[in-house]
Amino acid sequence: MQDNLYNLAFERSILSSIVFEPSQFDDLSVMLKVDDFYLPAHQDIFKAIMTLFQNDLPIDEEFIKKELNKMKKFDEQVLLEILAANPISNTKAYVDEVKDKSLKRHLLTLTTEIKRVTVEEELPSADVVDIVEKKLYEITQDNQTSDFLDSPTMTFATMEYIKEMKARGNSVLVGVDTGFKDLNKMTTGFGKGDLVIVAARPAMGKTSFILNTVHNLIMQDKGVAFFSLEMPAEQLMLRMLSIQTSIPLQKLRVGDMSDEQWSQLNGAIDQMNNAKLFVDDTGSVNINQLRSKLRKLKAQHPEIEMAVIDYLQIMQGIGNQDRHLQVSDISRGLKMLARELGIPIVALSQLNRGLESRNDKRPMLSDIRESGSIEQDADIILFVYRDDVYLYKEEKEREKAAKAEGKEFTPTYVEKEEEEAEIIIGKQRNGPTGHVKLVFQKKLTRFIDQPSFAQATEFVYENVDTKSANIDVGGADKIEMPTL
Repeated sequence: MQDNLYNLAFERSILSSIVFEPSQFDDLSVMLKVDDFYLPAHQDIFKAIMTLFQNDLPIDEEFIKKELNKMKKFDEQVLLEILAANPISNTKAYVDEVKDKSLKRHLLTLTTEIKRVTVEEELPSADVVDIVEKKLYEITQDNQTSDFLDSPTMTFATMEYIKEMKARGNSVLVGVDTGFKDLNKMTTGFGKGDLVIVAARPAMGKTSFILNTVHNLIMQDKGVAFFSLEMPAEQLMLRMLSIQTSIPLQKLRVGDMSDEQWSQLNGAIDQMNNAKLFVDDTGSVNINQLRSKLRKLKAQHPEIEMAVIDYLQIMQGIGNQDRHLQVSDISRGLKMLARELGIPIVALSQLNRGLESRNDKRPMLSDIRESGSIEQDADIILFVYRDDVYLYKEEKEREKAAKAEGKEFTPTYVEKEEEEAEIIIGKQRNGPTGHVKLVFQKKLTRFIDQPSFAQATEFVYENVDTKSANIDVGGADKIEMPTL
């Protein structure tokens, strides 16, 4: 391999510096990876140092030699060369140089991969582009991993995770904050790599529901990517401003506001100008295009913590497959993309109208359009349900029928500004199913927690052994995180 793709002297100097000053390995372990070293013997020594560090053992010549012998990788000549190298003071400059050469090696490997998938496997160009973009994203994000993780690596990572959770003060919130205390208690938040489906019939408020979560995140200075396939970006922003200011959406649409409300709006605009919200409203996107756009955006803005697709059934398929096969490719692609980027991806979904013929119109998993693959790939499936939508609809149908028969009609349904809403957890891979109660403010198209959360919250669990799971149905604070 060409000399400009590695520098053995720099590698020896870095390892020598670690041996003579082990305290700096804590910082270097974050910057360096095993395959950043070109020489296999250097990789083995770095692995041995990592193992000693993880087990809180001294990082010195004798312990490194002992660990290498256990690995059956001991090379006395290489270790002597490292010990003979001069320790360096500006370690970071050497690390940057080694990583730069490592990046070039990975890029060279990628060119070989491109030739293989293009010429030898004769893959379609769209698939080749997707493979290349994924590999390039992994390389630039320093995300190369081995095919298998061994037990010591997994146990160490798991213990670090548990310690991090403990440092949070035993908080039930592990993933991305949903914006609703009730839902956080039930789900511990949307986890990294999760595919979350939010499904509902039209007019139930699924877009409004997820916009509440989006608003909550950007107010915490966290980034959100939003693919709006149905609604222009301006309409999304109007809803966000209504949530932010508590000014009715209709007033914002026509500009009919008091001086005080105009002042509130100006303040909200200033806040939104600094928000890390990125909206793609092109209205037509397939899974390959979405992957490409989101990878690029995530690379440019690492602060993005969630992506939203509104909504799944509008996404275009690839090729001439049947629609259910296209949806299967889309849902699987979204799940793999969520894992790749390490963020939850929330996809909104329509429900079949067949549920409206039932007496109890609360949704079930089988009501999701093209439900098979979506149900299988999703980590969490939430249904948005408001009984008042059907009560109002039935009232109008009775009124219409009475007028057609020439009869007098007496209204029985009183339309409310605030309606009770349910978020039904139809599936949760790492937690219980059930539902929580929210309040929907119609004029603001906003969902909020029920008033007096601590007293009013009532969780309903389904298909879960509350005794063995240490869940006290009467007290939300006693819910424990699901076992890893």
